[in-house]
Amino acid sequence: MDRGTPDGARRKQLTIDVRRTEAGAVVTPAGELDHHSADTLRGSLEQCLADGVRRIVIDCSALEFCDSTGLNVLLATRLTAESAGGQIHLAAMRPIVARVFEITGAGSVFTVHDTLDDALAALPAD
Repeated sequence: MDRGTPDGARRKQLTIDVRRTEAGAVVTPAGELDHHSADTLRGSLEQCLADGVRRIVIDCSALEFCDSTGLNVLLATRLTAESAGGQIHLAAMRPIVARVFEITGAGSVFTVHDTLDDALAALPAD
């Protein structure tokens, strides 16, 4: 381990891409979702909901890591969306991320799709 490297240099910075679709929005976090970056995703998801988006697909294909803080952001967003009549779907999880959902049981409260296309096809158009 290189002790001279700042902690932040070893982590893959989280970026968020949001694109609107006919049925809602696709939010694609890329990098590591952890206690350092969870607010970035939280802000993007809250903005979608504030803009009236009720159906959100979170494309996990570029998500390299997710810790409990990131998981809590997703769980809280699901509750907020569902209380407003919306839905949160997860798509294309890498095995390392899927494992967190499996271990915690969180996968059972989300609708999880193998691919982004499958998730988008499952959303009804407004």
